[in-house]
Amino acid sequence: QVQLVESGGGLVQAGGSLRLSCAASGSFISINGMAWYRQAPGKQRELVATITSSGSTNYADSVKGRFTISRDNAKNTVFLQMNSLKAEDTAVYYCNCNAKVRTLYSRDYWGQGTQLTVSS
Repeated sequence: QVQLVESGGGLVQAGGSLRLSCAASGSFISINGMAWYRQAPGKQRELVATITSSGSTNYADSVKGRFTISRDNAKNTVFLQMNSLKAEDTAVYYCNCNAKVRTLYSRDYWGQGTQLTVSS
């Protein structure tokens, strides 16, 4: 099993910055891709950013140029630096990872979510 623990959410004013962290722990061989998703009230969960084990990244159009995803492979941790925050960024942010848990088997895991509220 893999546990993902997120931290760093909170209340911030529009235009401000915040950094989310998510650390993976438990029993696994390696962590493959990692990602951040978010879910605003009344909306479906959406992909925010992804990062491969080698560091290649992708972003949703809505956050390009404002958010930066990064990871520390030695600590199995992924970060999301969020700048120029907008009210529409308000959501619960979820960490996701794909972990190799057996030689020929990988699966996805989710964190419990951390709330970000951006006040306008």
